[in-house]
Amino acid sequence: MCSAANDESTLNYARHISYWRRNLKTFLPSIYQGNDSNRMTFGFFILTALDVLGDLHSALPPEERQGHIEWVYTCQLPEGCFRASPGTDFGSHRNADNAKWDPGHMPATFFALLLLVLLKDDLGRVKRREILIWLNKMQRPDGSFGEKLFEGSVEGGNDTRFGYMAAGIRWLLRGTVEGPVDGVPDIDVDKFVKCVRISETYDGGISEEPFQEAHAGFACCAISALQLLDRLPLQPTSALAQDDKIRGIPNLPLLLKWLVSRQTLTLEEEDNTDTLGDEIDSSATCHDSHSFIKLGSYPSVGGRQSFDTQPTSHFELSWVGLNGRCNKIADTCYAYWACAPLHILGRLDLVDKKPVRRWLLDKTQHIVGGFGKMPGDPPDVYHSCLGLMVLAIFGETGLKDVDAGLCMSNSAKSHLESLPWRREILGLGPVQSDVAQVFDHLAVSGG
Repeated sequence: MCSAANDESTLNYARHISYWRRNLKTFLPSIYQGNDSNRMTFGFFILTALDVLGDLHSALPPEERQGHIEWVYTCQLPEGCFRASPGTDFGSHRNADNAKWDPGHMPATFFALLLLVLLKDDLGRVKRREILIWLNKMQRPDGSFGEKLFEGSVEGGNDTRFGYMAAGIRWLLRGTVEGPVDGVPDIDVDKFVKCVRISETYDGGISEEPFQEAHAGFACCAISALQLLDRLPLQPTSALAQDDKIRGIPNLPLLLKWLVSRQTLTLEEEDNTDTLGDEIDSSATCHDSHSFIKLGSYPSVGGRQSFDTQPTSHFELSWVGLNGRCNKIADTCYAYWACAPLHILGRLDLVDKKPVRRWLLDKTQHIVGGFGKMPGDPPDVYHSCLGLMVLAIFGETGLKDVDAGLCMSNSAKSHLESLPWRREILGLGPVQSDVAQVFDHLAVSGG
């Protein structure tokens, strides 16, 4: 951890690549054993991070790449969707009675499709029609989506996480076309958008459901889903400033204010300690609320002595983290959950990226590579992937351009968009030969 702001804060590419290759090529640490059922999700974090670093092609020779593709397909169920890991695969013993214990899984299906895209597969063996039929069954009458089907009932939460993944699956397999595709009815987009709208809180954030606390993760999933469904609010300057589609968000300025307000100086566990009355307290040494809100009017003696020797600029803002809810400590993943929707909405300019970048690189970037949840924490694939994604959204030199909503590189997204079957659904012609050659080059080079 640095003791002063460092304008030369750097991303240690070599160690990050080493960290991610270690996760890809060897067994994950024992702490992950309890999450074996999330293997598809971990696979996505690992491969998308290597892709954003520009190392996926080098890390995966063609035969290994094909091996990963085959593994993903072994997790595809006869009814079309994907299981989260091989742990529930009954193999030849699967039958109508035990199939309920090996269900299609919303996150697994979403991440499996993204993995195939990252691996430059053509999704030719994906049971696209069956997945779209299943997706309709996953939507509840109120418009929300669940995690899985169990004996005909939609199970799991009804928050925007599953709605986001449903929107992602729909976008991956049929784009933004509304109405039936290949004889399969569309999901009820209007009802889902209404779920998002009624989940907006009094302070502008988006919650799990109406009258709950706003949460950056739910807000990010909601905004990403609206983008994938082409239901973001229209810009006032747009020629189509009004249309007949139900759109979110009801109060966009208030949502932007809430997202920007996720910036915090509570960066470490020690910052959570209330030191009111401690004479060594100052805005430079403590970030709890009384020190930086009231210091100007009621400084302690020790605080004044510390403060008066410093520049008049807001030197304590050299590092700025982001939290997911009001009055919470900064967390690496929430830098993504708060900045990604701002980027999607075209208002990332509302955040000063420099101190956020310093916080990630100086505070939570780990010496062995990857990012920890908070300063001093060991790296894990979840926080490490999202920390890297934030830097890519900021335009970090050496990282690929990314699609913030899909959490993957634009080059991988372009591969999907070039596939003939998908272009046919969207009413697009064949990819021009020169463009196709570029995609072929990207597939070979790992770009």
